[in-house]
Formats: sequence, C-alpha cells, structure tokens
Amino acid sequence: MKIEQDHARFREIVRGRIRRDLRKHMANGELLGKQGDQVVRIPLPRIDIPRLRHGSEQQGGVGQGDGDPGDPAGAQPGDGNQPGKAGQAEGGKELELEVSIDELAEIMAQELELPRIEPRGSKQIKTVTTRYTGLRQTGPESLRNFKRTYKTALRRMIGSGEYNPHDPIVIPRREDRRYRSYRTDEQPVANAVIIYMMDVSGSMGDEQKEIVRIESFWIDTWLRTQYKGLESRYIIHDATAREVDRDTFFHTRESGGTMISSAYRRCVEIIDADYPDSEWNIYPFHFSDGDNWSVDDTVQCMHLLRDRILPRVNLFGYGQVESPYGSGQFIKDLQHHFATSDRVVLSEIASRERIYDSIRDFLGKGL
Repeated sequence: MKIEQDHARFREIVRGRIRRDLRKHMANGELLGKQGDQVVRIPLPRIDIPRLRHGSEQQGGVGQGDGDPGDPAGAQPGDGNQPGKAGQAEGGKELELEVSIDELAEIMAQELELPRIEPRGSKQIKTVTTRYTGLRQTGPESLRNFKRTYKTALRRMIGSGEYNPHDPIVIPRREDRRYRSYRTDEQPVANAVIIYMMDVSGSMGDEQKEIVRIESFWIDTWLRTQYKGLESRYIIHDATAREVDRDTFFHTRESGGTMISSAYRRCVEIIDADYPDSEWNIYPFHFSDGDNWSVDDTVQCMHLLRDRILPRVNLFGYGQVESPYGSGQFIKDLQHHFATSDRVVLSEIASRERIYDSIRDFLGKGL
C-alpha cells in the first residue's frame, strides 16, 4: 500500500538522521533517561515538508523591505536561536522517535562496522523451544486447526452424500477435529556476563563517572543483541573493592587512594563462584583515570590479568577516562605487558565525544 511505502521511506530518512548524528547521541547522557523496557526515545529535529505559502501585500517578500545582504530570509526576532523579547507563545519542540534497542544496536553496528560475535562455551546451557510439527485428532481447543477441521468435515459430508451444494452448511463432528501437534526441543544458548569495574577514588569526579555510565549503556546494548542471556555485575574500588548494584555503581561518592589489584581479585572471585568459562562468555571492563597506589600493586595487577583473568575471558577492556587529577600511567603499563594480546583492548576516553571511538575500540574485534 502507498501509506506503508511512505512509512517505510520516512523510517529510512529517520534512520539516516540517527546514523548521521550517532556520535552526538552516544555522547548524550539524557538518552539513557529516556530508556523504556525495550525502546529508547531519540530526540530529532522537526522535519517539515517544503511548501509555498502566500503572504499579505504589506508583509513583503524576499528582496523587499529592510535588511542587509546575507540576512536570513523571513527571520524574525525570537525565531529559533535569534535573540528577541520575552513572549507568551510556546517555542518549537523536538520530535522524539521511539527506536527499539535492537534497531539502535543495528544502526550502531553498521555505523561502527562492528563484526558479529561468535560465542563460545554454550554446550551446557539449554533453552526449551516449541515447534509445531503436524496434526492430530486430540488436543486442547486452543490448538484446534479450523481450516483442516473444516476440510475434513467437508470431505466426510461429500463422501457420505450429506453435503447439499444449494445449502452449503458444514457441521464438523468430533472425529473431524484436527489439532496442531508440537514437540519441545532443547537448544544450546550462549550466555554472557559483563563485569564492570570502576575506580571511585577521589580523582574520579562526576563527569568521569557519567562517561563510564554512558559507555556501559552502549556496551550492554550491543552485547544484548549477541547473546540470549546477558548478566551484568558491578565492582567499585578505591584502596579496597566491593561488589554493588547498578545504581550504587554509577552514583556512589568515594575518596581515598587506589589499589587496582583489589578490583581484579574481586573479579576473579566472581568468575570462580558463578561463571565457569566452559559455560559462559565473560567480558570484564575496567574504567579508571590511570592512577594506582604503587608500582608493586601494578605488578600484582599484571600477574592477576595474565594468570587468572585473561585465560578465562573473551575480552578484557580497559578504558582510561581523562581526569585533571590522574597520572594516566596505568594504560602505559598495560600496553607494555599486553601489547601482543588479542584479548586485551585499551581505550583512552578524553571526553564524552570520544565514547563513539572507544566503543569501536572495545567491540571492533568481535571477540
């Protein structure tokens, strides 16, 4: 139908606008507040269809009246961003378009050229699916196949001479009824867990935590399209580490020194207790400003990563958020020790605008 074609074309226009402004959307923390159960509301500028409009003789037109060369045609004080006096009329509003999480992930994947992930460790995790495989003569009324029941009754009535073409009423009997039959199958499903770790020492301010919050949303958005089951765990650390819920992770205020090894030990404990690598796809992500308490603690971090974490995970991501108080040394230590590892991905996040590129750094390998 014509209206369906118009809707499809409009949808493509909107998707193109989202792709064009994706870097801006990914840096916008307000987007997370507009998230529903399965959709995100994306703010878009109003799209007007060009049309001719007649004006009054006194109004004048392009090339008439006061103005200087280069002035916008038709601009009036108070229009858009033009300064003007306060008034009582309502201003322009943005259109908010609802986009499903899956569609948003697809747009992000196309724009960032993210590869599909090949899950591992799915042999022992099963999901039950129902398949309709045929028909049978008994079953619940909710599964009755009305078309086949009618055909069976019609065939019986014609064969027995009961059918009257001048009065074509077909009344099925009990033996005419046909019901859909089904069977349940167990299929392997790949599950994944993301273990987020964040430095909450005094050098990590609200802006740095907001960057982590936004980036974790986009990491979740992509990985949820790759796995049927996705769990998230959260660790915060300063000189010590503890597991917290999501809300505490993003809103806690801490201070004090930093011992990164405490977070890595807690990560190992969580994996040991709940996520055997033979059954789970494991993605730890650590965010910090790059400060650590001592060289000795950094050495312990490298041992934990090399011996206890990397052999068991799909990918370890370290994001270093720029802070005016952080030295930024830790990412250099990781580069020195794991420059050739295909399971370690490092990303420097200087500002919100860098989130777009950081997501590509983390997920571009598709591990």
